[in-house]
Amino acid sequence: QELGMDASQLKKVILGRPQLLGCSLESNLKPTAQWFQELGMDASQLKKVILGFPQLVSLSLESNLKPSAQWLRDLGLDEVQVAKVIVGKPQVCGYSLEGNLKPTVQWLR
Repeated sequence: QELGMDASQLKKVILGRPQLLGCSLESNLKPTAQWFQELGMDASQLKKVILGFPQLVSLSLESNLKPSAQWLRDLGLDEVQVAKVIVGKPQVCGYSLEGNLKPTVQWLR
């Protein structure tokens, strides 16, 4: 499924993460998009996520995205809430669990 970015949005993504052009469509980009859709995101939300944090789609599903989402679930968020966090602040998936997320939540507790 295509995301429907216009020329200015495409330019923003390419300038923000030119390495994205080297990512495999079949083994990286499409599986990542599919995973986000399984979380409940629609195409417009996925486009918003990519525009807000182009690096997100080049992160590893197994090493970054899935562990971050699972950690959010472990905090008590449901799938809809996990998707809402990622759409609102996609950078959260790029933060280190051990170096940033866990210590911050521990401090907040």
